[in-house]
Amino acid sequence: MFKKTILIAGIILIAGLSGIISDRYIFPHLANSRFFSKNQFFKKAVENVTIINKTEQVYVKEDSSINKITNQIIPTIVNVVSYSENINKKNNLLLNTNNTGEIMTSDGIIMTSAGAIIPNGIYKVILNNGNVHDAKVLGIDSWSNLAFLKITASNLPVMPFGNSDEYNPGEKLIAISNNNAQYQNKFTSGLLSSFNSSYNISGEALSKAENIEGVFLTDFNEKILSAGSPTIDYSGQMMGITGSAMKNGRLEYFQIPSNKIKLVLEKVINNTLDSNITLGIYYLPINKSLALANNLSTEQGALIYSASGQQGLAVISNSSADKAGLKINDIIKKVRDTEITDKNNLSDILYKYKKGDKVEFVILRSGQEVKIEVQF
Repeated sequence: MFKKTILIAGIILIAGLSGIISDRYIFPHLANSRFFSKNQFFKKAVENVTIINKTEQVYVKEDSSINKITNQIIPTIVNVVSYSENINKKNNLLLNTNNTGEIMTSDGIIMTSAGAIIPNGIYKVILNNGNVHDAKVLGIDSWSNLAFLKITASNLPVMPFGNSDEYNPGEKLIAISNNNAQYQNKFTSGLLSSFNSSYNISGEALSKAENIEGVFLTDFNEKILSAGSPTIDYSGQMMGITGSAMKNGRLEYFQIPSNKIKLVLEKVINNTLDSNITLGIYYLPINKSLALANNLSTEQGALIYSASGQQGLAVISNSSADKAGLKINDIIKKVRDTEITDKNNLSDILYKYKKGDKVEFVILRSGQEVKIEVQF
């Protein structure tokens, strides 16, 4: 009896396994063959077979990530209120302007755009915690068009700097502004589009050594941007500060690289903002394309230039450049031993000098190298 039971169980087991194998593997294979594909039995045998591939989906809520990044930065962003008792008064009310600013030092140095500074005005700074401080102007940097104020405070959170030399096109960025009547931050995110080494913030068609040359361009929603507002990378570091300039009748926004802002802040701390030099030329930054198109003998440097071909429109009369004897079509190659390149342009090099300095320029004039001493 026991042997019969084992035999019957074995037969059932083998039959079951055979059915599963036939259903899963043999019948689908036969159903796809030319001979059995028309047979209704095999068609029905495979029509309910479902192949399931196990997959996992991971969702990253990017908005939350942005919120976490900006939460570390928000305490360093302020609202700068400017007004004057002598102007903009209407119906006995004082009209004010609001601009975005950043805390640059723990003892209360505030940075904002030069447009925030009303001459002989009254200035207030609203912190993220709602505290309001009186502010005084430390100075305006003519090179960057950034303004600096001071409030009486201590142990303030400070805007963290990134290294702008390490940023590359395609990186994700966040811009934050706070330029409305109530303390309220506005956000936009986007990509770093490019570094434009020849972009000069003067708003002129040609470059001027007295203004920053070389900025970042982004694809931000410009309705959110405001001059003086910070741009943050995804590690929570400041990549740059938003600047603006009128070019060809249109307001353009750009990002002043953080490493250039460090140079400006150093002058603010040392109280030397008024030492910025003036050279007095208009020029074109030379690149490979300009050199090829104009058969120039060098692919880098600064070409003193005027579209009219007039000396007086390329070199400003009675300027440092004029007194030194610089001429239209001169190519400035070096300042002392420092070569002018895309990444180390004439404007950047000269910002490190101060009024009264004497500096040797190496220039190309009619194909010949000449050394000229310039006093600022």
